[in-house]
Amino acid sequence: MGGGTDARLVSAVSQAGGLGLLAASSLSLEAVEAEVAMIRELTPMPFGLNLILWRSADRVPFILEQQPAVLSTAFGDPSPFVEMAHDAGALHVHMVNTVPEAVAAATAGVDLIIAQGQEGGGHVGLQSTFTLVPQVVDAVDVPVVAAGGIGDGRGLAAALALGAEGVLMGTRFLATREAPIPDGWKRAILDASGHDTVRTSIPDYAQEAAWPPPVAARAIRNAFLDRWLGREEEVRRLGKQLGEKLAQARADDDPAEMNLLSGEVVGLIGDLPSARALMERVVREAEGLLPQLAAKAAGKGAPKAEA
Repeated sequence: MGGGTDARLVSAVSQAGGLGLLAASSLSLEAVEAEVAMIRELTPMPFGLNLILWRSADRVPFILEQQPAVLSTAFGDPSPFVEMAHDAGALHVHMVNTVPEAVAAATAGVDLIIAQGQEGGGHVGLQSTFTLVPQVVDAVDVPVVAAGGIGDGRGLAAALALGAEGVLMGTRFLATREAPIPDGWKRAILDASGHDTVRTSIPDYAQEAAWPPPVAARAIRNAFLDRWLGREEEVRRLGKQLGEKLAQARADDDPAEMNLLSGEVVGLIGDLPSARALMERVVREAEGLLPQLAAKAAGKGAPKAEA
C-alpha cells in the first residue's frame, strides 16, 4: 500500500485490534521517523513497518532501529533479515505469491507468511487467493495470513476455512475515512466493480520502476490506462514524462488520470467507514457466519464434490 498508508491509518487499525502496517519503501528516512513518532503518539498498540525488498532491502537496519513490533517484507529474499529482525525484538512477516516462495521463507525462519493472491490491488503475482492459500498452509509449518480480494466478513470466514489464521486487507482500507489518498481515488473504488480492474505494468513503466516479472500492478481502469493499454513499449520510452503526469493527477485529485491501484474487491465496497468500524463489522460478520457453516456441515455430513 505504498502511498496509501500513514500514521493516522496505521494507528487506527492497531488501536482497533488489528496490526497496522506503514509502507516505508518510498518514504524518506526523515518521513519514516516522523510517521513512527506520530503512530506512537496516537496509540500504544503494536504496529509494523513494511519494505519491498527488491528496491529497499538496504533500509532494513534503519527500519529495525525504529523498533517496530513487526518487520513486514515482500518481493525479495527475506533470509538475510530474519535473524536481524529477531535480534531487534521484532517478528518477521513476509508476503509471498507462490508456494516455493512460502517454503523458502519458512525455511529461512520467518514468523508468519502472507499468501497474496492475484485478485489483490497494487503489485501481485499470478495465482488466485482461493488456490494459493490452502497450498501454502499445507506446505509450511508457520502461521499463514490470506491476502487478495478480501474486504468483508465472508472473506475472513473463507480464509479461515482455507486454513489461514487471519487476513490482510489493502484496498478495503483505502476506502476508509483515515486513508491518506485523494477523494477521487476513494470515489473510484466506490463506483467500480471487480470487472473494472486490470493487471498491468503500465503504471510502473510510466514511473520508471518496472518490477521483476511476473509481478504486475492491479488498478482500476480509467482514461489514463485505456489510453495506454497495448502501447507498453511507448510508455517505456516516455517514462518520466508520463510518471510526472500521474503524480500531477494525484495532486490535482483527478481520478481519470491518476494511478488507481486497487484490487478486485472494489466490487464489494460501497461505503467509507472509519477503520475501527470496518474492522468491527468484518469480525462481526465472520463470527456470525462461522457457526452457521459449522452447523451446516454437522447437519448435512461431509460435502460432496460433483464433476
